[in-house]
Amino acid sequence: MSDAEKVYTELLERVGEANPRPRIEPVRRLAELAGSPQLSYPVIQVAGTNGKTSTSRAIESLLRAHGLRTGLFTSPHLLAFTERFQLDGAPVDDTVLAAAWDELRLPLEVVDAELEAAGNSPITFFEALAVLAFTIFADAPVEVAVIEVGMGGEWDATNIADAQVAVFTPIALDHTAILGNDTATIAKTKAGIIKPGSTVVTAVQDADAMIEVEEAAQRNGSRLVVQGRDFRLIEDRLAVGGRQIDVVGATGQAYDPAFVPLHGKHQAENITLAIAAVEAFFGSERPVPEEVLDEGLGQLTSPGRLQLIGNDPIVYVDSAHNPHGAQALVEAVTESFSFEELTLVVGVLEEKDASGLLEALAPIAHHVTVTPVSSPRSLEAEHLFVMASSAIPDTPIEVASSLPEALDHARAWAGRAEGRAVLVVGSVLLAGEAIEFSRSEGWGIA
Repeated sequence: MSDAEKVYTELLERVGEANPRPRIEPVRRLAELAGSPQLSYPVIQVAGTNGKTSTSRAIESLLRAHGLRTGLFTSPHLLAFTERFQLDGAPVDDTVLAAAWDELRLPLEVVDAELEAAGNSPITFFEALAVLAFTIFADAPVEVAVIEVGMGGEWDATNIADAQVAVFTPIALDHTAILGNDTATIAKTKAGIIKPGSTVVTAVQDADAMIEVEEAAQRNGSRLVVQGRDFRLIEDRLAVGGRQIDVVGATGQAYDPAFVPLHGKHQAENITLAIAAVEAFFGSERPVPEEVLDEGLGQLTSPGRLQLIGNDPIVYVDSAHNPHGAQALVEAVTESFSFEELTLVVGVLEEKDASGLLEALAPIAHHVTVTPVSSPRSLEAEHLFVMASSAIPDTPIEVASSLPEALDHARAWAGRAEGRAVLVVGSVLLAGEAIEFSRSEGWGIA
């Protein structure tokens, strides 16, 4: 077992990241005992419902192309725990991760004891994870950190940072049992990341969500930069291997057409938001140099987002796990690919809106295999079968007991006719499992 895997095993003994505690003070206390590492460098914080990871990765890539030493914190990971903490675009080294964790051992003991004495639950998985990320970046040291919010915003563990730029991807319904049943309530919690005197950069939002973001920006005396008003995606064209986009930034700069090696209009929107966020970081009068833009976008990857993992037959994975993400995926597949028929391998975690996800995927499904995700939180395949039968009627649906079995069924179906392909979708965990399986089977792509 590697040093990083040992740290991950210890973290897993704590309350999991799917069950966050709506509190922030214990995290702040833990960070204080560790030397408040989150205050050692400027921070760009990214909240929202969909597109957070892709937008965060694009921001980091553009900052790195500027020549800055970068830290990037995202969740969850696809394959390796170290993916969550990136230094200069690469997962943190095992020994660096373990050294930072050793720094936190005593502070964790102290705070856990204080919480227990007060009758409260100890530091959770994600609370410890966030402070670990801040510690790694302080030790590096980085010149800027891009921090993806875990869940919500106001009481999320990452919100101990004093972010000078708060970025909002589209806000929709997700984690409703924890965040609330309507967009306004969810947006209000997410807008809690806005700090006094910061700059707020937001994607186009539903009216209810935009009101909450606007009011929070006003309360904090923060400058508000809105997509469609202050910056915009002028044109987005399909290109070989991705998109070509024309963007006018918040500085007023009309950038030359830029190539983005990612699929889907939603990725063009994410990139547009990322460019505005980087402009905000450097100052409202300073556009991103064209050569930096080309380098930053050219080196961009988005693992688990329409990622090709097999060629014979063609197999893609995508980590879309809610209706909003699935709708974006359907648009991307419809526009970017010309498959005659597509079989879906679907696995969903029990806290997700599986019915809404399946209904959104229905337009591209010619055959479906449902499977459990390798997680105690997985929705049972038989239950998913009932949902799929209702959401995607008049479509052959099979039940598999595991992802390898599901992939065998789906690849066999795809291999029986020309123009068929496989798409694995429904969970980040399922996407990671599929990538790992393709590597173990020697498919030679992922």
